Amino acid sequence: MGENEVIFAKDGQIGVLTINRPDQKNALSNEVLAGLREGVARARADRAVRVLLLRGTGDEAFCAGGDLRQMNDATVDQFAAHDGRSQLALLFRDMWELGKPTIARVPGYALAGGFGLAAACDFIIASERAVFGVPEVTVGLWPYMITLPLLHWLSPKQVLNLMLTGRRVKAAEAMAMGFVSELVQPEKLDDAIAALAERLCVAAPQSVALGRTAFYAAVNHDLDSRIRMLQAHLSVSLTMPDAREGLAAFAEKRKPQWGDSS
Repeated sequence: MGENEVIFAKDGQIGVLTINRPDQKNALSNEVLAGLREGVARARADRAVRVLLLRGTGDEAFCAGGDLRQMNDATVDQFAAHDGRSQLALLFRDMWELGKPTIARVPGYALAGGFGLAAACDFIIASERAVFGVPEVTVGLWPYMITLPLLHWLSPKQVLNLMLTGRRVKAAEAMAMGFVSELVQPEKLDDAIAALAERLCVAAPQSVALGRTAFYAAVNHDLDSRIRMLQAHLSVSLTMPDAREGLAAFAEKRKPQWGDSS
């Protein structure tokens, strides 16, 4: 991981966890995922932190998803790569077991794994310029690992619609669909987050920790077996011709040429 690609800082009672890869639209490499998990662990261990804010550097993207160049690296040991594919889901579990409220700051793109990362937070505060989507199907993949957080916010039919079409959802539609907590003008984004964090910080911390943990335990029943199933499907899908063609087309900036479904 490049120096300072994940930054943990404190702003009073708020822990601020930043993906600092603006040139890659804050994409999620395996190393960044490890850094995010470490940051969540720091926030959990620090009793002075009452709220965790997740953000990306700049206002173009919260996070544009997984690092497709890393996924397309044939030199990576495949067993290690399969193990690494669980890291995003394990990050979600870390966040759900944090015992403290989480906020996603979304000024622009939140796509693929970035959409999942935002959806794993308790609150999504978004700019009117925000765009959400799961475009994996357009590069021969499927958004396996973000299925669980998306189902926290949306109905199964809504999730499947987004996954099958790969279409992008603008901010107003995202608000209407119900997965954006608050939609504001771009220049008011940080003020809205500060106001929400202030309200969350005055809540009883032990009640929040116990109640929030119980909530996610209820909605995430049988979590480990579902993570393993989704991880296995992702690893298998990356061996298929569609994935090889889609990732190659992405790297070469051309339209993919799909074969038949057999």
